[in-house]
Amino acid sequence: MNRRELSLVDLIASILEIDPKTVVEARVELAENTLRRLRSILKRGDAVQGSEKLYKVVEECIKALAQYYNLEHQIAVKEGRWWIQLLGKTSRRLSKILKEPKIECVWAVAYDIHVWGFHEGKYSIEDIEEDVEHVKWLLNYMRQVITAKQH
Repeated sequence: MNRRELSLVDLIASILEIDPKTVVEARVELAENTLRRLRSILKRGDAVQGSEKLYKVVEECIKALAQYYNLEHQIAVKEGRWWIQLLGKTSRRLSKILKEPKIECVWAVAYDIHVWGFHEGKYSIEDIEEDVEHVKWLLNYMRQVITAKQH
C-alpha cells in the first residue's frame, strides 16, 4: 500500500489500527470543519478554494457512509487510495442501499464543481454558493443515518 496517496484520516487509521466507528466519527468531524472553512473561503471570494472545500465535504461524507456500511472502503484500503471512479460508484451504491437518490446527485454536483471550479477555475462564487445547500443536506443526512443506526 502506498501510504503517501492515502488521506490523513486513512493513514492514521491504518497505522494505529483504529476502530472503524472512530474513523467514521473522524470523517464526520472533518466534513463539518471543512464546511465551516468553506463558508469562510466563500466570504473571502475565493471560488477556486471554495470549490475544493465543497468537494472535500462531499468526499468525506461518501467515505464515512462507505466505511459505515463497509462498502468500497476495503477496495480503497487495498488499492491505497480512493479513486474518483470508486467514489462515484460508492455514491451510486449508497443511493440504492439507502433508497436516497439525492446522494448520487450531490456527488455529481460536487464532482462537477471539483472539475470546473477547482481544476479549471471557471465557476464564480455565486456558482459555488448555489450548491452549498446540497452539501449541507448530505452532511445532515449522513449524521442522521449514522446516529439512527447506532441507537
